Amino acid sequence: MEQQTIERLQIKTPEQRFLSVLENDFHKPPRVAQALLEEAQACLLGTAQHLHPGQMRVILARRDAGAGRGLAEIPMIEVVWTVDAGLEDLEVQQQHGHMASRQAQILRLVDEALDQGAVATQEDLARALRVSVRTVKRDCAYLRGQGVEIPTRGHVQGIGRGQTHKAQIVGRWLRGETYDQIALHTRHSLSSIRRYVQTFARVVHLHRRGLADQEIAMLLGIGLSLVAEYLAIYRENDSPACRQRLEAQLTRLLPSEVPPAGKKGGS
Repeated sequence: MEQQTIERLQIKTPEQRFLSVLENDFHKPPRVAQALLEEAQACLLGTAQHLHPGQMRVILARRDAGAGRGLAEIPMIEVVWTVDAGLEDLEVQQQHGHMASRQAQILRLVDEALDQGAVATQEDLARALRVSVRTVKRDCAYLRGQGVEIPTRGHVQGIGRGQTHKAQIVGRWLRGETYDQIALHTRHSLSSIRRYVQTFARVVHLHRRGLADQEIAMLLGIGLSLVAEYLAIYRENDSPACRQRLEAQLTRLLPSEVPPAGKKGGS
């Protein structure tokens, strides 16, 4: 997609209109406006019952349904999928190409399914993305070859042998890579990388305050398995450099609640 086309599409998004109002009507600097937009999205998205642009409702098998059963015997659940993430998907497509954008969509959809207590088949993904099952199989094989778990139905029982893409991205950041370097290596958008890192930092903060994993998952609206994976990364990367990087992130996110670097919280 040409740069001019992407720029025209960006101008028409609700996000860009919100940024324009903050900058032009309320005279907020661009960086402050972007921070306010992200905070508003974090507080508001997912709370309404109606679908947001780019979302659709699908019926998927429940994650606890077990394997080896026919479709007629499997309990189902309704799930909301973000098929089109707007600027995030455009950013990945512009920087890394159409295949990378589709693979990022697959990762997002399987994550959203798990977060809502469901698990998707490759056929479910192909139907939502309007591609062939063969294309989805090829993308999943490529991602698994990179060491990323793709918890589709039939593979979900094997989760734990490898890291999810979110965990890999957070691990790269914690060990010193910049957002730009991570985007280049993982072919993710900068905004999604920033979101993963911020969620990781919030998980650690709540863990230090003594909250149980289930409480953290509920408060942050993420899956229990992701909380466990983030905390495992936190424990595995306990070097002085990693701790300093994490404390700096926490100070930016929660300046009034985080103790000075060097004063570790619980665990």
